[in-house]
Amino acid sequence: MNKLAVLLLAGGLGLGASPVILADEVKVPVGAQKQSNVEIPKRGISKSQVRKKFGEPSSVSGPVGQPPITTWRYNSMTVYFEYNHVVHAVVHAK
Repeated sequence: MNKLAVLLLAGGLGLGASPVILADEVKVPVGAQKQSNVEIPKRGISKSQVRKKFGEPSSVSGPVGQPPITTWRYNSMTVYFEYNHVVHAVVHAK
């Protein structure tokens, strides 16, 4: 019980000495983010396979950096390529 009182007192003193900022932090596990009906390209497939299955992207950025990363943006997703192969795809939030 005494430890709790000391912790509360120390915490209260610390709050008085510095401004208090309170915010909610929302964490969504990566596995839970894939609950979408949007089909995305699988990792490792080529640009030509993505183009064949999903069509032309609405915009293309890159390549940038080393290894070169190119970004293809579609209406519902963004696809990231390293050289000529998919390394990641992200569904856009609704």
